[in-house]
Amino acid sequence: MDDRRQKALIIDPGQRARVWCRDCGRELKDEISRMRKRGPECDPEPRTGYDRHDVDQDPIPGL
Repeated sequence: MDDRRQKALIIDPGQRARVWCRDCGRELKDEISRMRKRGPECDPEPRTGYDRHDVDQDPIPGL
């Protein structure tokens, strides 16, 4: 009997999918670039590594 079904593809679960920059087409390696789908040179948002944004506030009355 001839088995004409396609064999199952074995995919290594530890291997990540390849992601390319949507602007220049280079393969992205770091997680931030992979998440944003843009490399550090093509990303318009600065990557300072410091995401905290402090705002000056008026003191609470009575404290």
